[in-house]
Amino acid sequence: MPHSTPGPLPDSAPSPSRARFFALRPGDRRPGRVPLPPGLAVKARTSDTEGRLAILENQLHVDIPPHVHHQADEFVYVLEGEMEVDFDGATHRLTPGMCVLLPHGVPHALRNASQPPARCLQISSPGGWDTFMEDMFEAGPVAMKDGRPDLDRLNHIGAKYGMEYRT
Repeated sequence: MPHSTPGPLPDSAPSPSRARFFALRPGDRRPGRVPLPPGLAVKARTSDTEGRLAILENQLHVDIPPHVHHQADEFVYVLEGEMEVDFDGATHRLTPGMCVLLPHGVPHALRNASQPPARCLQISSPGGWDTFMEDMFEAGPVAMKDGRPDLDRLNHIGAKYGMEYRT
């Protein structure tokens, strides 16, 4: 029986998928419409992935209060440090190399549990987390009240992303 090896693909104009390719060096981030604070870096924008997902590197300088994603699943992978995740009535402590999948529709919260603060990759699918963060930081101090997140303002910003913060 003859053995054949497929040859190279024919040269052609770059496909739309090939045109979306990019590579980032350590510390690089994807540009956005507003600057995000140190410790928060977009690695793949929703627009980079045709809406399929968004990937952010996040250093948990601020605890993320209880909230629910009505549309997006969230995947969190710990790179450094330790963090706690409250999910469905239980607290899970994560250390480097550990990860969790936070399915849409179930409230959860994230807390730092180490110094320096935990650093993690957060992946949301479908995307939108990156643009939500830009909207939140663009709103500036109005997203805070008495040094704490202003849940009413965050819920107003998050409504178009299917995000809801809870007390």
